Amino acid sequence: MGMAEDVLNDLKARIAKTMDDLRRELAKVRTGRANPALLEAVRVDYYGQLSPLNQVANVTVADPRLIVIKPWEKTMIKPIENAINQSGIGVTAQSDAELVRVPIPPLTEERRKEFVKLVKHKGEEHKIAIRNERRDAKELLEQAIKEGEVAEDAGKKALEKVQAEVDAGIKKVDEIIGNKEKDLMQV
Repeated sequence: MGMAEDVLNDLKARIAKTMDDLRRELAKVRTGRANPALLEAVRVDYYGQLSPLNQVANVTVADPRLIVIKPWEKTMIKPIENAINQSGIGVTAQSDAELVRVPIPPLTEERRKEFVKLVKHKGEEHKIAIRNERRDAKELLEQAIKEGEVAEDAGKKALEKVQAEVDAGIKKVDEIIGNKEKDLMQV
């Protein structure tokens, strides 16, 4: 059952990548708590080169409502503060001689609901991606059955396994989205 196994393994790998992408996307959505992933998209001007924040400073969470950034060079404090304030992520950085502090303001009820809608939309996009992976795997298996590379019985079993993998992937997406919604609606 070599061909069918290859298709299933490829499907599993693609679904795993989709899950990782979903987790990365959701990490960027601000809950009421401090999370270093919130600043992943921030790029800082480092000697004329736009660099990710985590490559020019140490980013840590001091408490649930505060991210602390300690630049490796003190000259980077102002550029880091400016980059965060101009990033449009809804936080305001404050600096002193050593650190840049990013207090995370609590979310309003209206903002929480907006974020829940955004999270559901991202979840739906990733479910569609998983269904597209199913379509691709199904086409490959049907082609292999048609060409005689896979026996018809083995092909039908493989198609059932493909559906089971897809169902499990979609269930996992729902679970991840549900957890993120709980985080967002927690005051």
